[in-house]
Amino acid sequence: MSDEKTTPASVSYLTQNPPRASGGSEKSLEMAIGLELRAFRRRQEVTVAELANRTGLSIGMLSKIENGNTSPSLKTLQSLATALSLPITTFFRGFEARQAPVHTKSGDGIAIEEAGSQAGHQTRLLGHINAPTSGIIAKPYLVTLHAEADIFPTLQHGGTETIYMLEGEMDYRHGDTLFRLTAGDSLQFDADRPHGPEAPEAHTVRYLSIVSAPQHT
Repeated sequence: MSDEKTTPASVSYLTQNPPRASGGSEKSLEMAIGLELRAFRRRQEVTVAELANRTGLSIGMLSKIENGNTSPSLKTLQSLATALSLPITTFFRGFEARQAPVHTKSGDGIAIEEAGSQAGHQTRLLGHINAPTSGIIAKPYLVTLHAEADIFPTLQHGGTETIYMLEGEMDYRHGDTLFRLTAGDSLQFDADRPHGPEAPEAHTVRYLSIVSAPQHT
């Protein structure tokens, strides 16, 4: 009889080292620099190949920098800044300007006296947060319409908008099209076209409107 012992296959994974946490402040800085570099290069419509010619860096190295896979030296960052006509501090903006989460308690928010200031309308801004690397700012609104609400005026602004129905049902207009929305429905659209809700037929309508648009500086 053999004295050899066997180890169940199910036990083998217990001997493996736990996965290491990736990231850390150094990795975050590399990612922030890479995101800023890519964002400004694309805004100036400069290709990676063109930037390589301007700086003398290889395309592979630029790819590593933009993807946060390497820590560029100050000399390299200065070369990139000069090639894109940027101050070198621009590359650190995303790292330094990280925003804390915005927590708005129920019932709080800022009452908006614009389109929602008419009879039967209530619009509250729940906060806003911007993404420095993309130049996009997002603003969530809680909109409440009552049955006796006046006709909602047509809105038109830059960016995109997402509607998420919380309560009731209504027709929402975008351009020449009417969309029937009920609780749980969502609608995303280009906010450059005229849009807005029709007067609710009965009861209360409540929905979230999240506007994402370029931040004008």
